[in-house]
Formats: sequence, structure tokens, C-alpha cells
Amino acid sequence: MFEREERDGIRILRMAHGKASALDLEFLGGLADELEAAAASDDRALVLTGRGTIFSAGVDLVRLRDGGAAYVREFLPALDRAFGALVAFEKPVVAAVNGHAIAGGCVIACASDRRLMARGKGRIGAPELRVGVPFPLLALEIVRRVATRPDEVALWGGTWTPDDALARGLADELVDAPELLERAVEQALELARVPARSYALTKRALHQPLRDNLARHGEEHDREVLEAWSSDEVLAAIGDYVKRTLGK
Repeated sequence: MFEREERDGIRILRMAHGKASALDLEFLGGLADELEAAAASDDRALVLTGRGTIFSAGVDLVRLRDGGAAYVREFLPALDRAFGALVAFEKPVVAAVNGHAIAGGCVIACASDRRLMARGKGRIGAPELRVGVPFPLLALEIVRRVATRPDEVALWGGTWTPDDALARGLADELVDAPELLERAVEQALELARVPARSYALTKRALHQPLRDNLARHGEEHDREVLEAWSSDEVLAAIGDYVKRTLGK
């Protein structure tokens, strides 16, 4: 599910769950565990990447459709835990976006401190509303923090080429695919030269508005999100999207 590598005190965590590292209960639990272990380790920084030409294709919609409301009630807390572990990770995190980063995959990239994206055919974006599901507040706050036009990214729900992603704040730098991982490690090493406490305190302060908004509105919003994702209307929309885009 995950492949680990160490380079000069930098932990490389490669998402390798099935063909597309789709987000399901097992993957999300594993990701949260990996992040918590990396946070407690002596590693100075983390590089997150995927396998092949896919960073992560986002939520496993087939499993979500088939699992229905009972699965949703387990899935959304697992999603929140994984995203929360990434936001709480106070060491440097560099995303080496090797290809498609869709929906939850886009959120994982946006939660990183630096986003390097491979030039080529990979696309990144957050098409949750096109699927028919509302954003959990944490996911929306993560996107809002980095996107230059968060309303466009969230409400239009498009997916963007690397050049368009750069213009929208979803990527910080474009790199030729063969050099992507090396460049990500290089930037992680650069960030790790900062004293660890200084980096952590600054990162914590940058994330404070996100935390404040979650404290004020998260419980109520996510209760409504859970009700929506579990509803017959939204589950039917998910099913229609799966049939239309995946033919299943």
C-alpha cells in the first residue's frame, strides 16, 4: 500500500495502493498511520509521491457507491483523520505530483508545503461537486489555503493541466518527470535546513486560521456533510457519475 525510502534524512513515502491509490478505508487508515510514524521519527522532512503516472485518483467511488450510507459513516471520519494528520505534520512536506491528482489526491497535494508537478498529461483538480458530494470542511480549507481562486477550483470542479495548475496555485513548480523525485528531495533538504522548531512554529501559525474555522464551524458543517453523502440523492449522483465516467 505504501513504499518507503530514506535519502539523507528525508523520508520518501510512495502511495502504491492498487492502480490509482484511490482513497478507501484501508488506504486512509494506512496514510494516517504512516504520517504519524513519520512525525514521530528522526526524519527531517517528508516527500509524498505516487506510482507510475498517477499521484492519487481520489475517493474510490465504486466502493463508496456499493457500500452506501453504512460505508460513508466509516469513510468520512477516516478521510478527516488522514487529512488532519497531514495538516498536523509540522516537518516540511513536499508533494512530488507524478501524474493525476484528482479530488482527494488534489487535497493531499494542497496540504503539502510545496507542490512539484510533473510536466505532461497529468491533471489536478477537485471535482467533488461534479461527482455530487459536498466538501468536508477540512478538505475545503486545505484547498482554500493554497488556491489563487478557491471558488473556481471548488465550485467549477475542473481538472487542470500542469501549466493551468501552476497559474491556480495548485502547483508551485513544474519539473520534467524523470527529475521530479530528485527535485522534490532537493527542496525537502532545503526546507529541512531550517531549525526544526522554527519551521514547526511558523507552519503551525500559518495553519491557525484553518484550525480556528474548523473549531467554529467544523462539527456542524461535517454533520450536514455526513447527512448529504449518506442521502439517497447524493448516493444516486455518485452512481450516475461512476456509470458515466467509468462505465461501471
